Amino acid sequence: MTAGVMAPLAYLSATEARKAFRSRELSPLDVLDAQISQIEAHNGDRDTGINAFTETLFDDARTQARAAADMYTRYAASGDEPPPLLGLTVATKEKHGIAGLRLEQGLAAHRGRVAEHDHPVVERIRAAGGIIHARTTSPEFSCATVTHSPMWGVTRNPWNPQTSPGGSSGGAGAALAAGFTTLATASDIAGSTRIPAGFTGTVGYKAPYGRIPGLPPLAADWYRGDGPMGRTVADVALLSAVMSGRHPADHASWGPANQSPLRTGGVRGLRIGLSVHLGDFPVAEAVAANTRAVADVLAGAGAEVVGIDLPWTTAQIRDTIFAHFGHILAPAMQRETKGTEGELAAYTRQFIADAAAAAQHCPLVDSLAADARVQHELAVAMRDVDVLLCPTSAVTSLRADGDYLDGIDTEHGHRRHYWEGHMTSPFNVANHCAVLSVPSGLSPEGVPTGVQVVSHPHDESAAFHVAHAVQTLVGFDARPVLDPKSQ
Repeated sequence: MTAGVMAPLAYLSATEARKAFRSRELSPLDVLDAQISQIEAHNGDRDTGINAFTETLFDDARTQARAAADMYTRYAASGDEPPPLLGLTVATKEKHGIAGLRLEQGLAAHRGRVAEHDHPVVERIRAAGGIIHARTTSPEFSCATVTHSPMWGVTRNPWNPQTSPGGSSGGAGAALAAGFTTLATASDIAGSTRIPAGFTGTVGYKAPYGRIPGLPPLAADWYRGDGPMGRTVADVALLSAVMSGRHPADHASWGPANQSPLRTGGVRGLRIGLSVHLGDFPVAEAVAANTRAVADVLAGAGAEVVGIDLPWTTAQIRDTIFAHFGHILAPAMQRETKGTEGELAAYTRQFIADAAAAAQHCPLVDSLAADARVQHELAVAMRDVDVLLCPTSAVTSLRADGDYLDGIDTEHGHRRHYWEGHMTSPFNVANHCAVLSVPSGLSPEGVPTGVQVVSHPHDESAAFHVAHAVQTLVGFDARPVLDPKSQ
């Protein structure tokens, strides 16, 4: 979407809203109320609605919005710079704890658990003036690529309610696509930010490992990362700057805070690697066509687009990531849910079983070698390019209530595991790369498709530069026609 101030208030970009707040053409309360009206009209219930939230915090948000409006008046009088998120709404993923509020992760075993402290990203959003007005849904333990759970019900894609917004940050993607929020937080251990961004026509960022602080013990997992989502690359850069930087809670965190990774401008002279299949991923024809169309517009703008071959197979990537999960994540999940296993969603039980089996067949030292192999193969493939361009998911959609316990059917045949339908996890193995998912078009069922822009290690500005160019050149309209059944 290339929205202006005349766009519906609920869909104003963060950069546009902030400009209007500073000029006092609009009040933060104007945008918040427009988004609350959108939520009340379209979010619906847990069974048939979009169902993007675990809870809403509207009363506190309205109080904060009024205070932000007063602060903009004072900043205008003084000439000082307002905090970067002042008056902007941010829907936070439920796993990003807020002191005194529930922290349940969709789990019966965690029912009634309350966060004692703000998560580092929540702490930074509040310090920057952001207004947290709602908390978004995820699957149990954020361990699936769909978003539904016994505790919170089914979250649906605003573009096509029969389909999923993806996972695990599906509530965040759905809320952004439906105009329920300006910005959102997400997390990504195998694609949980980029997959929902791809399926909802939004933008999701997986920063280099440690660039955005997390909380121990998960912060020590070198696949993971918390991150921002938005409707534009510039908005995601704004939130990323606030979230990023060294934090005492996370010893792996690094780099300066409040430094925007955004770099704009043309792509003439850049060398962009194109890999439609990343080896043998079963990429749907609509996804492939939209990806090639993005490459064509980049080439038309002066970039040199070159094909890149990768030796990966989906079986290799699947076995690599599940061995890792089996040594780290699955044992932690088992410990947290002991005694309540019968209440877990089927996908959670299968995730734990698949990961445990993979770890049995692949000792930790071999798992580390498998990681190193993927990293080396990517480095060799990208040796002569500035960034890599590839699809976000190989499939065009997932069923909203699907479990995919028996694998996934694709245009190219059945694959043993649903993770073989997503092309994100290699870049969690190679987790020092910066990766953004941006919209590439629509599939025949009316669900967006996405492309990933992958940088060399730590080169955030290169990823943002090309992602911003893609969004500008493609001109995707990120406003779906909302299903009246969700009203």
